[in-house]
Amino acid sequence: MAATPPAPAPPRILLAGDAHGRLHQLFKRVKSVNQSTGPFHALLCVGQFFSPEGDAEGAPGDVADYLEGRAAVPIPTYFTGDYGPTAPRLLSKAAAGARGFAPGGIEICPNLFWLRGSNRFTLHGLSVVYLSGKKGPGGPGCYSQDDVDALRALAEEPGIVDLFLTNEWPTGVVNGADISNVPNQVLDPHGYDPVVAELVAEIKPRYHIAGTKGVFYSREPYVNDSAAHVTRFIGLANVGNKEKQKFIHAISPTPASTMSSADIHAKPPNSTLSPYAAPAQSVPIEEAPKRPADNTDAQYWRYDVKRQRQGEAEGGRLCFKFTSSGSCPRGSKCSFRHDEEAVEHYQRNVCFDFLNKGKCERGPECKFAHSLSGDTSIRDSRPRRRVESSCWFCLSSPDVESHLVISIGEAYYCALAKGPLVPNHVLMIPVEHCPSTLMMPSEAEVELGRYKNALVKYFEKQGKTTVFFEWVSQNSRHANLQAVPVPFPKADAVNKIFHLAAKKLGFEFSVVNPGFSGIAKHGGSCRLEKLQAFEGRRDSNGG
Repeated sequence: MAATPPAPAPPRILLAGDAHGRLHQLFKRVKSVNQSTGPFHALLCVGQFFSPEGDAEGAPGDVADYLEGRAAVPIPTYFTGDYGPTAPRLLSKAAAGARGFAPGGIEICPNLFWLRGSNRFTLHGLSVVYLSGKKGPGGPGCYSQDDVDALRALAEEPGIVDLFLTNEWPTGVVNGADISNVPNQVLDPHGYDPVVAELVAEIKPRYHIAGTKGVFYSREPYVNDSAAHVTRFIGLANVGNKEKQKFIHAISPTPASTMSSADIHAKPPNSTLSPYAAPAQSVPIEEAPKRPADNTDAQYWRYDVKRQRQGEAEGGRLCFKFTSSGSCPRGSKCSFRHDEEAVEHYQRNVCFDFLNKGKCERGPECKFAHSLSGDTSIRDSRPRRRVESSCWFCLSSPDVESHLVISIGEAYYCALAKGPLVPNHVLMIPVEHCPSTLMMPSEAEVELGRYKNALVKYFEKQGKTTVFFEWVSQNSRHANLQAVPVPFPKADAVNKIFHLAAKKLGFEFSVVNPGFSGIAKHGGSCRLEKLQAFEGRRDSNGG
């Protein structure tokens, strides 16, 4: 009988706090640790990665050495703290060159990856989720509401998250902890974020890593609500701090996906209850925004992707599904409020945030009305929301095939085709009822482009090109731009086949958006890059 091969060793990961631009010092320490106790597979940096001080002459020396190739990053390094006076300029080139979505980071120089926004990716078998930036008014270095909403959606996906990376600490993390092990610096009210506390309570990672407070703190494991595993919080100090606080830490977690049930359920003897089970009050966060005792602000999910727990919202918040469509499949089991009057206001373009909370954090940037008076169309330059309950492409329709939806954006959502031509046939569909992508507002083109780029990149890794096409006619109801993957060897024939088939059926193709369509070279052969937005036209004999 053949011997069972040994299980692969778990990945070895280094964690670091705020680098503050001191990359030479950070990577010198990484090399030393790697030589003495390594090798390590990756370095994950939380907290402020770039210098907190501006530099009139350009990039701080340390960072410039790596970006310009004079120094090398020793091991794959991922960072989330994309803020500081020089950060926007240093990252602008990388941001401009990024194609589509980059859940595993945007490489700004060899071995150095910027984790932008929020996302989930796999690193040596570990499931890693991150929130980049800090809480703030918006702009460079601040996470957005979209970033937060994306993580709330990820919290509903199956599988255990191994690592959750944030810059700031979660409000209330020391609740229920052994106070004798809590450093005095932890009582400093700066560097805490209630939004991070809400997210970590939902995501329930095995490890939560954070920076910004200039202190090392490893909390006792705590038991999660409605989850078998425990969570460990690790806060890291900043690189080169004068207090000699620990700024680099090594872990070697076995990926949850390969762990046995017994190991997943194991609870160390020093485990505590979750610090987020009750409102956080142990640490006086004077600068944190005041929140109601029931913490119901955490229950607003932009696209209703979060399953609502019975009794959690106490009927205070509106159900997005019901408000946007007039119906909710959860019926009486829904914990959110079903308000007929709110449905009427929503259809008249009143902002959902305004209806739900009585305020809208987007302020003047919001395109919807912040008034319940009759005339609500003045603020909105876009067409009124259009919903057709009989249209199976409208997200608010009871007939929508929601299990096929892959991603939901501002103007478009992405879904698998119900009757695919080939495996992984994908549709990009306007969120609001619109008969053609050509009729969508110009600002929606940016988001559509991001979806296209992501699909092109995804299919290229499978050795396929992507054909985009859309049928537009006077009878079109709800637009759907098709994305069909075609193997590279067959790509040359796609253009010819489209035109031959059209001729056989009595019409011809004309390119509506010639700047997007085209032929590109790949591997020495000619392939069709994209076919997008064709308009079918009958000839004079076609009737």
